This record gives sequence, C-alpha cells and structure tokens, in this order.
Amino acid sequence: MPHILVFDSGIGGTSVLTHIQSALPEADYTYIMDNALLPYGLQTEETIQNRLANLVNKISSNFFGEVDLIVIACNTASTYALAHIRQFTQIPIVGVVPAIKPAAQISIRKHIALLATPATSKNQYTQSLVSEFAQDCQVSFYHSTELVRLAERKFWLNEDVREGVNKELSSIKVDNQADVLILGCTHFPILKYEIAEFYKTQCVLIDSGTAIAKRVKHLLGGSIDEAEIKKPLQFYATALNDVPAIAGYDVKSLYL
Repeated sequence: MPHILVFDSGIGGTSVLTHIQSALPEADYTYIMDNALLPYGLQTEETIQNRLANLVNKISSNFFGEVDLIVIACNTASTYALAHIRQFTQIPIVGVVPAIKPAAQISIRKHIALLATPATSKNQYTQSLVSEFAQDCQVSFYHSTELVRLAERKFWLNEDVREGVNKELSSIKVDNQADVLILGCTHFPILKYEIAEFYKTQCVLIDSGTAIAKRVKHLLGGSIDEAEIKKPLQFYATALNDVPAIAGYDVKSLYL
C-alpha cells in the first residue's frame, strides 16, 4: 500500500488531498503544513527552497516512515522550489501549478483570469506556462493573500466568510470579459462555493485538484494492495500553537 505525503503552507493542500483520497482511497497519507511561514505567497524563493529541502531531509531519514510519493500541494512552493528539491531525492514529486492549459482550452472568449498569491502570479514559471499554453488568450492576473486567511478561518473555525470573500473579490475587480477564472492557490477551492456565488455565471472556476489526483494515480497505479490495513491520516504542523483544537484532527508538531 503506497504512502503519499502531501505538503502545503497551510490547509490549502487539503483541497488537493481530498481529490487524491477519492482516487486512491486505499493509500496511506501524511499531511504537513508549514503554517509557521503561512502564507508562502509572502515568502522569498530562497526561504521556500530551504524549507522544502529540510522537508526532503526529514523524509529521507524516514521520519514519517517510508514515503512512496510526495505532493507539493502549493502553487507558490511548486513554482519556486520543485526543480530545486528533486535533485535531493529519488522519490517521485508531483507539484501543483496554475491550470492555465485547461483554462485556455475551455475559454470561449479567449480571455482567462488567474487568481493567485503574488508570488505565484509574478513567478517566471507561471509566465512560461502562459507563453506555452495560452498564446491565443488574454491572461489577466489578480493577487490575494486575504483569501488564504479566510480559507484558514473557514476550515478551522467553520466560520461564515462570505462577507469577507465578497469584500476581497469586489476590491480585486476581475475583468467581466474573462470567462474562466483559475484558482491558482490551493487554499482557494476551499472557498469555491463563496467565490462561485459572487461571480454567478460570469465565469467558470477551474483548479488543479482533479488533474493532480489523476497524475498521482498514474504514478502509483500498480502499487495498490487492498489487503493491507490502512493507517489513519498523519497530520503535522510547524506552528502547532496556531492550530485550533478541532475534534477529529490529531495534529502533531514538526520542526523544519
């Protein structure tokens, strides 16, 4: 039975984890959030590369047990550090990048919008995705770290964040000619209902969760053994004191 480790700066990666668990329910899972540096969208490239290098060192020392595949479920971390950390391990690593290619394919008006953290939007890798897959589209970029905070509050505190989401999206002012909105941060699908309610029929929302799950299943498809006993989800945080005591989540402390 494969052991899949999913990593993010906060709980945004749980939106990807849910898709992977649906595709591979028999697998064992570890979820790690580096919430001591949340949000990654405000961190430097060097800082994020160092954090992920430390994570790979922990994995290599079998701190989490034997890991078969790593998912960097963070757009910023993937665009900044994926190539960097692959040189330190032979374990397959799947990253999450903005869904620019599928957005360009389904856009009728050929005008798409990317909503992400500043680091992801301005990253050179993101720009290369636009150049490669969306040459025939107008691509508009929008930034938000406030939506990350609101997603965290909704997840941990079950808070009604509609007012905050509406206020943030009203200030962002996505061009009403864009018919596809890419949720370019894994925190944002946690707010998918609120975001869809705000835009109504103006645009289609798209994220990378389903595509990542398909990729993981393809890489691990031959290693599933349903006869083994599935272990409970391991959950770690680098700032345990900042995690609300929520029933059902046994979160352990982790130093990176």
